[in-house]
Amino acid sequence: MTIRITLLGTGSPMPAPDRAGPSTLISAEGEHYLVDAGRGVLMRMAAAGVGAPQLSAVLLTHLHSDHITDLNDVITTRWVMTFEPTPLTIVGPIGTKHVVDHLLASLGPDIAYRLAHHEDLDHEPPVHVIEIETGKIPLEVTTSITAGQTDHKPVEPSVGYRFDSGGHSVVVAGDTVPCDSLDALCAGADALVHTAIRKDIIATVPMQRLLDTLDYHSSPEEAAATAQRAGMTTLVLTHYVPAIAPGGEQQWVDLAATEFDGQIEVGDDLHTVTIGANERGE
Repeated sequence: MTIRITLLGTGSPMPAPDRAGPSTLISAEGEHYLVDAGRGVLMRMAAAGVGAPQLSAVLLTHLHSDHITDLNDVITTRWVMTFEPTPLTIVGPIGTKHVVDHLLASLGPDIAYRLAHHEDLDHEPPVHVIEIETGKIPLEVTTSITAGQTDHKPVEPSVGYRFDSGGHSVVVAGDTVPCDSLDALCAGADALVHTAIRKDIIATVPMQRLLDTLDYHSSPEEAAATAQRAGMTTLVLTHYVPAIAPGGEQQWVDLAATEFDGQIEVGDDLHTVTIGANERGE
């Protein structure tokens, strides 16, 4: 058994023509889990061969806008592309239900138009929200998913997710600085998907709004140290700030390699890494 990681969106709040917003697809045993739903996520999912109706659940690491921009699109598309009530499970930190309720309210006119127009569409979008702090998430699925607190203050709470399937495990950390609770979630896992920013570059930019990001994100080196402490074999970096210049991937790998002696993956949207058997990236 393997776990497949697909970097659907490796971008950031700053729009880029070749990078969608933060989102990662975890696939195992025929199940697909969408972690965060940044801009353009359904286009990237389509390119990966997965549609909204195939999602086993959506899991949000936190409620920053760049991580949930297209959640409304996931909700609507799943609703109109299924032909019987098929609830979409959305898992997230405390506050997620409040956000989803408001998203559904904002979709009210569209929902009414479609119900009025399509005789075979006789129900509103069915959504089931699970708010989680820590521990195993109660889902009727094969993959075991556990949540743990991360540290993205003042964005609070924020969580990471651990996926265990077929003897392998992957942690998706989201935005965070190193912290004990993330270390505990990662302990003994095979791979870590971690957002990263180049603090060495950002620190030289005389713009306070950018400088503010330094205290609640991890650098490649900090993400790598988290993976090293957990004894992992693979580190996958994403959510690159600033966006990686063409041919600049090796700089990020080299920085991470100062703290981690395993496999380091840096790539564009739709880059995939398979955990299990022989770890490999594509």
